[in-house]
Amino acid sequence: MEVTITNENFEELKNGSTPLVVDFWAEWCGPCKMISPIVSQLAEEYDGKIIVGKCNVEEAEDVAAQMGIRNIPTLIFFKDGQEVDRHVGAGSKQILQKKFEANI
Repeated sequence: MEVTITNENFEELKNGSTPLVVDFWAEWCGPCKMISPIVSQLAEEYDGKIIVGKCNVEEAEDVAAQMGIRNIPTLIFFKDGQEVDRHVGAGSKQILQKKFEANI
């Protein structure tokens, strides 16, 4: 399942019972555009096992600042409200899928 992360819903999703991965991105970011289809495909493949959130860093500045986002794309994996893994930069489907498998 893929959802839009906002300043208002981040804490609720992060602290939910289903693991969460947040894709921090921006419209102008080339590498973000490269991995976006991969992240969406993984969201479909892992539907029901993990929630995939898309967080536009320009629209949810509070969330980006809270998580210390300095470079995009950045994927952060959460379990039980805690960050358990982070991937910065573009990556192949194989690399990102290993991260998903390790964190569900």
